[in-house]
Amino acid sequence: MAEPPAPDELNNPETARVSGWKRVLMWGERLLTAALLVFVIYRLGPQLGALTGVGPDLGRSPEYEFLAFDGTNIRSADLAGEVVVLNFWATWCGPCKLEMPSLQSLHEDRFADGVVVLGLSTDVGAAQGVASFLAERGISYPVGRATSAHRQAFGGVNVIPTTFLIDRNGRVRHRVVGYFAPPALRAAVNRLLDEPVSAERDAYR
Repeated sequence: MAEPPAPDELNNPETARVSGWKRVLMWGERLLTAALLVFVIYRLGPQLGALTGVGPDLGRSPEYEFLAFDGTNIRSADLAGEVVVLNFWATWCGPCKLEMPSLQSLHEDRFADGVVVLGLSTDVGAAQGVASFLAERGISYPVGRATSAHRQAFGGVNVIPTTFLIDRNGRVRHRVVGYFAPPALRAAVNRLLDEPVSAERDAYR
């Protein structure tokens, strides 16, 4: 059995200083762990919510309108009864590039079933550069410019990618910040497609 420290050791300033640093490090580790846990919940929580259908009521979608790069005029009032996937992104954003193929695949597979995939680019460069970027990657769903009004209307979009899933009754059901995992995206869209359209859709027009 170890012997207890001698009284002189307990009163030694150097020993007290080391003990103090150990306490600081211990609390630092606890704070870092708590911060990481909050970050994981913030990022993965919405993904799990999309996958399982569990999540807060985010309210009715704001009205919005934009001119897509292909010349199509997109109006939220025309999308009543559809499941809308609205993605804020940019050409320089790595996670945005990673998730674009899954968005394109969803557009191709489920457009005829009532799924509308839309993109709003936050790029500030020339429109031709964004249009060329889309053409090179074979992106055919409507994409337009994200204005500050668009970003503010959706609660202030400050991180990209950020994706909103809007149900057939015009309510925002999911908001995912960061890369949207394809299984979670598909599960959420399939579930929203199975839900009935209520009388509220008339208020969305």
